[in-house]
Amino acid sequence: MKSAVETLSPTRAKITVEVPFEELKPSLDAAYQSIAKQVNIPGFRKGKVPPPVIDRQVGRGAVLDQAINDALPQLYVQALQENDLQPLAQPEIDVTRLEDNTLFEFTAEVDVRPSIELPSYEGLSVQVDDLAVSDEDVQEQVEALRERFATLKDVERAAADGDLVTIDLEATTPDGEAIEGGQVSDYSYKVGSGDMLEGIDDALRGLSAGEESTFTSQLVGGDLAGQDVSVTVKVSAVKEQELPELDDDFAQTASEFDTVEELRADVTTRLERGKRLEQAAAARDAVLEQLLDGAEVPLPESLVTEELAARRQEIEQQLAYAGMTMEAYLDSEEQTIDEFEAELEKRVRDAVASQFLLDEIAKSQEIGVEQEELQAHLMRRAQQSGQNPEEFIKHMLEHNHVPEMVSEVVRGKALASIVESATVTDESGNPVDLKNLRPDGSLGEPAAEEAEDAVEAPADEAATDTATESSEEPAADAEGDTKES
Repeated sequence: MKSAVETLSPTRAKITVEVPFEELKPSLDAAYQSIAKQVNIPGFRKGKVPPPVIDRQVGRGAVLDQAINDALPQLYVQALQENDLQPLAQPEIDVTRLEDNTLFEFTAEVDVRPSIELPSYEGLSVQVDDLAVSDEDVQEQVEALRERFATLKDVERAAADGDLVTIDLEATTPDGEAIEGGQVSDYSYKVGSGDMLEGIDDALRGLSAGEESTFTSQLVGGDLAGQDVSVTVKVSAVKEQELPELDDDFAQTASEFDTVEELRADVTTRLERGKRLEQAAAARDAVLEQLLDGAEVPLPESLVTEELAARRQEIEQQLAYAGMTMEAYLDSEEQTIDEFEAELEKRVRDAVASQFLLDEIAKSQEIGVEQEELQAHLMRRAQQSGQNPEEFIKHMLEHNHVPEMVSEVVRGKALASIVESATVTDESGNPVDLKNLRPDGSLGEPAAEEAEDAVEAPADEAATDTATESSEEPAADAEGDTKES
C-alpha cells in the first residue's frame, strides 16, 4: 500500500491511498465466503459455492463492493499511522480508481490535529490579587451561621426584608383567565431574597397577615413564559427571625469552639484558604492565557461549530432547569444576544485551542498517566457532577469515555508543570506559594503525591475547558472536551 498526503489547510488533509490487489486478497476471500453462505445455487451446498460460480451468478461487482467496504477502515487507519495524522472527525472517503485484479485507490479528506509551534513556556510571570480577608467578610460568614440557628416567631406587623411570610399566589392573564400551574398555596418565602417572580418583593413589603396585593410580572416557564401576567399574592402569616446572641454559648452550640474569638479565628482561616484556592485558579488562568497569546493554534471550523452547538444546548438545558428563559438571562446579565454569542464563541475557541496546545506540551514532555491518577480524576469528576462514583465510572467505561478522561489528566499535568515553574506574585509583589498548596487551601509540606494533587486537581479542570462559566452564568462544567475519532 502506498499513501500520499495533501495539506488542504492547517487543519484538513487529503490522503490518497493506492492498494495493490494482492493486499485485498484476505478481504476478497472473506467476501466470497460470506456470499457463499447467503446464496442458494443448485448443485452446490450452502457455503461451498466456488468463487467463479459466484462471479457468474451474483456478479464480481458485489464481491468487490463487500471486500472494499470491509477493508477500507483498516486501510484508512494504516494510512493515518503511516503519515502521523490524528483525525478529529469522520473522514469523507471516495473510491477514485478500481482496476480489477490490479489496483484499488481511494481518497480520504478529514479534519486533523494541527501542527503547533510551541511558545516558550519556561519561567512565565503572572500576577494575582492579594490575599485579603476583611472584617466584613468574617462578619458575613458569622451572620450566616447565626441565621442557621435562628428561630421564628409570629409578628403582628407589616412584612419587611428578612421576614418569612406564608403566602398564596395566583397568576392570571391580563384578561383575568387563570393560568394552569400558576397557583401556589401556603408557600414560605423570605422577603427580599429575590427567589421568586420579579416584583414580588416590592408587593410583599408592607403587607400584614390577611392582606393581599396584585402586581404585573412575567412567568419564567410554561406556554406564557416571557409574557406579562397579573399576579395576586396574599399573606397569611408574617414571621420574624430571632438570631441567637453572638456569645461563647452560641460558639459552643454552633461549632466545636469554646469562644466567639476562636470561632472567628476559624472562619478567618477558612476564608484565607478559600482565597488561596482562588489565587491558584487565577494563576492557572493567567498562565494559560499567556500560553494562548504566545501560540498560533489553527482551529478546524467544523469542530468549533460542533462545540458551539453543544455548548448552546447545555446552556439552554440549564436555563430550563432553572426556570429561566434566554431573554430573562440576558437581561440579568445586561447582555445582547450578539454579545452573548461573541463571548461564547471566544470561550469555545480558547477551550479548543488550549486542549491542542496542552496536548502538544504533554507530548513534548512525554507526560503519562498512572492508574491511580486516572482513578482519582474519575472520582473528582463524579463528585463535581453530583453522581455516584461507581455509576459514573461504569458509564465512562460503557460509553468509551475513558480516553477523554485520560486526556484531561494529561492536560492537567502539563498545565500544572508550567504553573509550578512560573513566578506567581500578588499585587503587592509578594510571592504566592502554589507548590505547597494543599487541596483544602492550607499550606504545608505534603508528600509528593499530595503536592501534585494540590496543583493538578484544579489544573486539569482549567485545561479541559477554559470556557467554564462563573457561578453567575448558566453553563457549568462542561464535559466540553474535543471528541476525537
